[in-house]
Amino acid sequence: MKRLYPDQPIVGIGAVIVRDGKIALIKRGNEPAKGKWSVPGGHVELGESPEQTVVRETKEETGLDVQNPDLIDVVNNVDLDDKGKIKYHYVIIEYFVHVKNDEASAASDAVELRWVPFDEVEKYDLTKSFRLFFRNNREKLGKANSY
Repeated sequence: MKRLYPDQPIVGIGAVIVRDGKIALIKRGNEPAKGKWSVPGGHVELGESPEQTVVRETKEETGLDVQNPDLIDVVNNVDLDDKGKIKYHYVIIEYFVHVKNDEASAASDAVELRWVPFDEVEKYDLTKSFRLFFRNNREKLGKANSY
């Protein structure tokens, strides 16, 4: 399935990991949104459930083993080109996850990982979809703890 100028939406997931009032953010190493900050995540592969995807992608991008994904929200993200044609279309399922180990570091297509206090998150150059998700769910996330 092609990501750029797709024929249909692509289903992706986001892993929300919270520790001591801070959220794990990764700096994206690939398009779309290369260089922007978001939660770890990726697209659902054929035959894979969204819950399996969030476990796999979290491990690939952070080295963290997670369990018990809990649905938080679904975000529709459509990016248009200069002519108004759909360049990217993702439906992103955001999950809160529980961490089984504490050895986090950027890996795979994540070039950096930071634990960011909630009051500093929106100072980062965030992806459009994560900014929307964070604004809509900040209160709920402030009560969460993945550890």
